[in-house]
Amino acid sequence: MKAKKVTALLMAAIMTLSLAACGNSSKTASEPVADSTVQANAETDGETAGGNTQAGEEGDSYDELLEEIIPEETVTLDVFDQLANYSGEQIGWFGQVMLEKFNVKLNIIPDPDGVYETRMESGNLGDIVIWGNDSDEYQQAVQKGMLFDWNEDDILTDYGPYIKEHMPYALEKNANLSGGTTYGYGFDVAVDPSARGDIMYTWDVRWDLYKELGYPEIKNLDDMVEVLAQMKEICPKDDNGKTTYGVSLFNDWDGDMVMFVKSTATAYYGYDEFGFGLYDSEEQKYYPCLEKDGPYLTCLKFYNDLYQRGLLDPDSQTQKYDGMVEDYQNGTAFLNVFNFLGAAMYNSDSHAAEGKAMYPCPPEEATPIAYGLNVYGGNRIWSIGAKTEYPELCMAILNWLSTPEGRMTSEYGPKDVCWYYDENGKTCFTDLGRAAKLDMKTEMTDGYSGTFEDGDFKMNNETWALDTLNLDSNGDTYNYKKWDSFISEPNSEIEADWREYTKARTPDEYMGQRPYKLAPGTTYSAGTKSDELLVLWNQVADCIKTNSWKAIYATSDEEFDKIVDEMIAKANEYGYDKCIEFQENEVKLKAAAEDAVK
Repeated sequence: MKAKKVTALLMAAIMTLSLAACGNSSKTASEPVADSTVQANAETDGETAGGNTQAGEEGDSYDELLEEIIPEETVTLDVFDQLANYSGEQIGWFGQVMLEKFNVKLNIIPDPDGVYETRMESGNLGDIVIWGNDSDEYQQAVQKGMLFDWNEDDILTDYGPYIKEHMPYALEKNANLSGGTTYGYGFDVAVDPSARGDIMYTWDVRWDLYKELGYPEIKNLDDMVEVLAQMKEICPKDDNGKTTYGVSLFNDWDGDMVMFVKSTATAYYGYDEFGFGLYDSEEQKYYPCLEKDGPYLTCLKFYNDLYQRGLLDPDSQTQKYDGMVEDYQNGTAFLNVFNFLGAAMYNSDSHAAEGKAMYPCPPEEATPIAYGLNVYGGNRIWSIGAKTEYPELCMAILNWLSTPEGRMTSEYGPKDVCWYYDENGKTCFTDLGRAAKLDMKTEMTDGYSGTFEDGDFKMNNETWALDTLNLDSNGDTYNYKKWDSFISEPNSEIEADWREYTKARTPDEYMGQRPYKLAPGTTYSAGTKSDELLVLWNQVADCIKTNSWKAIYATSDEEFDKIVDEMIAKANEYGYDKCIEFQENEVKLKAAAEDAVK
């Protein structure tokens, strides 16, 4: 490894921390800085690593350092990614960007059952390693020396200067989590700890059909079932003539529980997933998932009711993520609780021209969760494998992804091809960028091949939070839905109708006007389970997921109740009570972390 020092970069990082400590005498160096301090630092960023012009000890600019590590012949880097919905080489426009900038190809390796264990046994997780959470498997990798120390040979200082300067609290959190050594940082880092993120549980429905029905009242989950049934009556076929349904699901993202069931509980009650159950941050109360009449089983029955009424796509358990995406793109399903799986898939210019769109229409009783932005980052960790032959190159790639240009590119496509900053520093789409964001099947131009969807960022993780300040812009976040250039006027008659009905300009503005529950960003990370508990935990998780899907497909209420009773009995035999006992202690730790930031 190269041992060159980039003294100016190191001094900039030290100055950032010094300003944080001096800017407010009541704060320690480990406490989050105010937005104004970060903004003040950002105003000089044209000469930092993000601008690639800062000189090092020997006169090397960051670009010159990169030239020394970028391979002459194309290198393939393995990306072991627990969040990936894709397997194989990153293709399309983002693959071309990686070739142009770093002369690398990315081989995405997802994590279906058994892959993690196999790679651990081989002693090589990969070059870049992306974790679904920061608990058991990540901790095992740390303990067994499977991850690269970011301070070894000053790799973070030399090749990750933007991360070091702008994400000090996320790096600090990781070091504290990992026994004092920095192996990475968590996703969705924020600039301002007082802000909240976009409310993503928006209950998007086919607004054109809702309007045609006369805007019927949707007070609760039962009412939602009835309205979806009425929608199917007036729209029995999708764009391609296939049968329509109320919802379309997939099982790729199931964890301790069925993802859509627990997420619907989060969208309805405002309780967040927490082990085998859900947690209410406002009341600091825990609801185990097998609690009779609790939030999980209530939402499980919601999906069973949809199935019994012919409103759940029968392929939901067996189709994968791509199958669900296709359904929402084609109008096969009418409701999705997530804004990035409903409206984001359906609301193309072509549908808008036909007077069709999905917009938020939550039940009146719903109080969805809203997540506070977190300067410490979340629990999905970016890291580098200990056995990589290219640690500097991996760090440089992660550093670029953590710059505003990298974050914007991974979200919206190549700069100046899909987006740009205007003369006032405000963020704008090009015609291509706007079309691609609204319809991922848009063909790319300017030398980039395939559709936007073909080249979509396959790592499926974020560096900066979507709703945090973009330090290269003039006050914009990374969230296009909040750019002045995007939301000035309704883009269609159906959007104008939704705006008139809700008295809001954007979905997040509307959701923010309604009741919601705020989960603050904290330093909490899940505790490590013993090997014995992990065995029990995995058995219980398999039991809950398998039987939850069986319950969703129950043909009667009696069959549903029988399956749920059997699930509870089997889970108890596997050791469900011991899992809940562990999680109850985690509740105390999480509550304490929340109290510390209030």
